[in-house]
Amino acid sequence: MTIGILKETQKGETRVAISPNIAKQLIEKDFKVIVEEDAGTTSSFKDSDYSKVGAQIEKRGVVFKDSDLLLKINPFDQEDLKLVDKRHILMSQLFHKSNPELMKAIAATGATAFSLDAMPRISRAQDMDVLSSQSNLAGYKAVIRGAYEMTKIFPLMMTAAGTITPARVLVYGVGVAGLQAIATAKRLGAIVEATDIRPETKEQTESLGAKFIEVEGNGDEEASVYAKVASEEYMKKQKEAVNKSLFQADLVITTAMVPGRKSPVLITKEQVGQMKNGAVIIDLAAAQGGNCALSKMNKIVVKNGVKIIGTTISPESVSTNASELFGKNMYNFIMHLTENAAFKWDLEEEITDATLIIQNGTIRKNGVTT
Repeated sequence: MTIGILKETQKGETRVAISPNIAKQLIEKDFKVIVEEDAGTTSSFKDSDYSKVGAQIEKRGVVFKDSDLLLKINPFDQEDLKLVDKRHILMSQLFHKSNPELMKAIAATGATAFSLDAMPRISRAQDMDVLSSQSNLAGYKAVIRGAYEMTKIFPLMMTAAGTITPARVLVYGVGVAGLQAIATAKRLGAIVEATDIRPETKEQTESLGAKFIEVEGNGDEEASVYAKVASEEYMKKQKEAVNKSLFQADLVITTAMVPGRKSPVLITKEQVGQMKNGAVIIDLAAAQGGNCALSKMNKIVVKNGVKIIGTTISPESVSTNASELFGKNMYNFIMHLTENAAFKWDLEEEITDATLIIQNGTIRKNGVTT
């Protein structure tokens, strides 16, 4: 089987789906690997790095023409699909639940497609979960970006000129990104508090040395690794419980997302108006509408002296590490789906069933939701 590694075309994307090290591992498993020219350049991987491990470097059109399995990080777009036909197997984050038109367009080519963001939340799939590996880096980078944007330092510092009190950090959402944000902020010396709809995250928060802001009565609609869909009553209680910490915070990091849905608004315009002058909000959920009502994706909004940064910080800014982790997830997934460098097509197996969204031009029933 020939695997094609495509250069990402989405604006601002600097990662690559497979690093040279992972390309080497695939070749050792009897796959042929073709890499588009300059695919890894923005992740600090040169074409020669891929060539040294046995990968073939080609122009974009040749990668499509000569590959059986095509790998990307972001969804295949309309320009990609002009070069896709029924023999191709596509693998990327498709965000199929919120992209029904794209799913129809892929199906029209007759191709087969796996969606990496559809990976089931089970222990067997942890080493294939790109959302977790990338969120881990996002949580770290959110704190670093916040530190850069703040006008204060994180740690307690005693000097001859006086004592500098530590910064206060509040984290909304104790998932993968939130836990890494808590750990990073604590390492830098901040006083950290966190809140989450899931009471079981209290122990995780406290194990990292942060204070957990508990809210009585949680949402009961549906669970997720990253968030739950909470009732309006619960959201009101959460705002009341968190307000004191929010209004004292120097840095606020929000991470609450529900896959396939708009991000819940956790910080209202009115709450921003009562925050400290000079406070910074890093909203990691901005791509899905934002946890702060004033967030705008890839923009800095200043309101009443509060700086609101809407981003995914989806680890494009640490693209070398992000690509290495993403590639390892990809490798593990490919190994799971194949045997002797050929697909097994075990549709009864849970991971295959959950991630195979389109097969031979047919959208499977567990794919698109309307």
